[in-house]
Amino acid sequence: MTHQDTTPQDTTAQGARVRDPFRRAQLAIAALFCFLGFQYGTWASRLPTLKAQLHLSEAELGLLLMACGAGAAISFPLVTVLMRRLGSRHLASLSALCLGLLLLALSVVPNYPVAVVIVGCDGIAVGCLNVAMNAQGAALETTYGRTAMARLHATFSAGSLGAALLASGVNTLTPSLAAHFGVAAAILLLLVGFAQTGLLTEDQRPAAKSRTRRRLSVPSRMTLWMGCAMAFGTVTEGAMNDWSALYMKDVLKAAASVAPLGIAVVSVMMVLARVFADSWRTRWGDRRVVLTGSVLAGAGLALALLAGGVVPALIGFACVGLGVAAVTPCVYVAAARQGPEALALVAAMGTVGLLAGPAMIGFIANAGGLVWGMGAVAAAALLVSVCATRIRWVPVAEN
Repeated sequence: MTHQDTTPQDTTAQGARVRDPFRRAQLAIAALFCFLGFQYGTWASRLPTLKAQLHLSEAELGLLLMACGAGAAISFPLVTVLMRRLGSRHLASLSALCLGLLLLALSVVPNYPVAVVIVGCDGIAVGCLNVAMNAQGAALETTYGRTAMARLHATFSAGSLGAALLASGVNTLTPSLAAHFGVAAAILLLLVGFAQTGLLTEDQRPAAKSRTRRRLSVPSRMTLWMGCAMAFGTVTEGAMNDWSALYMKDVLKAAASVAPLGIAVVSVMMVLARVFADSWRTRWGDRRVVLTGSVLAGAGLALALLAGGVVPALIGFACVGLGVAAVTPCVYVAAARQGPEALALVAAMGTVGLLAGPAMIGFIANAGGLVWGMGAVAAAALLVSVCATRIRWVPVAEN
C-alpha cells in the first residue's frame, strides 16, 4: 500500500525534474532573442533624433542603415571561428555585452563617420549573437526532443515592440538620447544576467562531423539550399515591411490612416503564427510547415495582386505573415544540425536577403511598377517551397 501511494508522487516529482530544466533553458534563450529585438528596436526607433543631431541627409541615413546590415553580412568568418573556440553560450554573452556598450556609445556619438563605425560594429555583434542564440535554440530542441524555435523567434518581435513602447514613453519625459539609451542598456543588462541562469553549456553536434572537419571552407549542397531558402524567406519579410504601405497608398489609393495597416497585418499574423508554429511543427513536421506556409504566402499574395483592392490586399498580406513566420525558425534548426559553419553561412545569406530584398523590389518597381515588384515578393515566397523540397528535414525526436 505504501509503494502504491508513493509511486505517483515519485512520477510527478520525476516529471517536474524533467520539465524544469527545459523551461529554465527556454526562458534563458528567449531572453537572448528578446535582447536582440529590444537592442535593435531601441536605436532604430531613435533614427530621426540621430539624423537631426548629426545633420544627416536621406542618403547618409540610408548608408548608416546599410552599415549595420553589411557588418552582419560580413561577420560570417568571424562567427565561424568564435563558435568553434568559445561555443554558443560564451559567444552569446560576449556579443550581448558588446551590443549594450555599442548602444551607449551611439548615444554620445560625435559625428557621422564615428556613427558609421559604431553601427557597423553593431552589425558584426548582431551577426554573432544571431548565430549563437539560434544555435542555443537548436541545441534546446535536440537536448529535450521538443520544438521551441518558433516561440523563441516570437520573443524577438516582442523585444522590438517593447523597445518601441519604451522609446515612446521616454520621449514624453525627455528628448535626451543618452537618457533613453542608458535606461535601455540597463534593461539589456538585466536580460543578459537572466539569460546566464539557464543557457545550455553544450552545442548541438553536427550531423556530419568528420566531413565538416575535412571541408571547412566548402559548404555542402544542402547547406546552400538552406541558405537560399533563408534568403528568399528574408527577402519576403523585408520587402513586405518596406513596401506594403507604399503599395496600399500609391497603387490602391488607400487613405493615409489605412495604408499602415499592411505592415500591421503582416506583423500581427507573423507573431501569432510563431506562437503556435511549434505545435504545428510537432504535429506535421518542419518540411510540411515550411512547404505549406511558403505556398500559402506566395499564392495568397499573388491572388491579392490579381484581384486588386484594399481588402484582398490585406488578406494577401495576412497570408504572407502567416505563411513565412515559421520559415526562418525551421531553417535555422536544420542548419544548426550541419554545424556552426553551416549555421553562420545560412544566417549570413538571410542577412543578405534582408538587405537586398527591399532594394531589388525597388528596382523592379522602378522598371515595371510596384505591382510587378510585389509580384516578385510572391515569387520569392514560392521559391522557398522549391528550396524546401531539397532539404532533408529531420524530426526533433531524431536529432
